[in-house]
Amino acid sequence: MNTTFGERLKELRKERGLGQIALATALGVGKSSISLWERGESEPTLTNLITIAQYFDVTLDWLAGLTD
Repeated sequence: MNTTFGERLKELRKERGLGQIALATALGVGKSSISLWERGESEPTLTNLITIAQYFDVTLDWLAGLTD
């Protein structure tokens, strides 16, 4: 079963023991952005995707659900 970007982001955040506010601060975005992304109500920009991938040391393909 493929997981969505939001599910993967939430999984990464929880694995690191981060709340939405802490992750938002680390990424330089608002807390509402994290919440919207995790619920699938909004998509991050390419710049934000790259920042997320670098922060969590994962690939863009994995974040997008293209690889396991």
